[in-house]
Amino acid sequence: MPKKLLSLVALSLAVLLSGCGIFSEPIDETKSWSAQKLYSEARSEAQSGNYEKSVQYYEKLESRYPFGVYAQQAQMEIAYGYYRQGEQEQALAAIERFIKLHPNHPNVDYMYYLRGLANFNDRVGWLNYLSKEDLTERDPKAAQSAFDSFKLLVTKFPNSQYTPDALLRMRYLLNALAHYEVHVANYYYRRGAYLAAANRAQQAMKKYPDTPATEEALLVMVRSYDRLGLNDLRDDADRIFRKNYPDSIYLKGGPKKDTPWWKIW
Repeated sequence: MPKKLLSLVALSLAVLLSGCGIFSEPIDETKSWSAQKLYSEARSEAQSGNYEKSVQYYEKLESRYPFGVYAQQAQMEIAYGYYRQGEQEQALAAIERFIKLHPNHPNVDYMYYLRGLANFNDRVGWLNYLSKEDLTERDPKAAQSAFDSFKLLVTKFPNSQYTPDALLRMRYLLNALAHYEVHVANYYYRRGAYLAAANRAQQAMKKYPDTPATEEALLVMVRSYDRLGLNDLRDDADRIFRKNYPDSIYLKGGPKKDTPWWKIW
């Protein structure tokens, strides 16, 4: 077939396909929607659990009606929608943007709370003792960021309706961070790095003195000092341990006669 004829056939085929709509732009059903209509549909999608579609509608609303009465609410809903989808980076970016643009918004306390939730949600499984994952490989940065976010909410908005829940989550995170430090100390101990284990356990006690992990931190110190032959430090730690935790599970049952309790493992 001559080259010119091939070109003509190709051109005709392109025109035919174009007429069939294959190359046409997809129709935007929301093009003529009002701000109220977009908001209503976005809210309906969110209530149905379709947060991806909901966010798309809210983003269209904010883009088309940036100064309308629904724009600020849409920005908040976008952040929440990303959070519910597990899109942490997008959620945090949307939250930071809202706080920067509307620092005096009557509901800005909720955005501080949502920022904490977004970081808090990221650390689910971070301290999961039922898994086989080595916890020393996990970065506690998300837990610390969540704690800092909740702390900022509690400090700036002590009377916020979200503050009581934030305080509970802060306590949980504090305990988790303390347990992480003790886990790292145990990690060092198992590998024979006794000085590093003792120092990490001591660090956990100083940073998180009123958490349940203090009990095990003292235990690690006693065992590490014993391995290092630092008998005076070992005995001091042992005395403090027995005084503060006389009913410790580590003491129940007792060691064999003349065997130091920290050597029963």
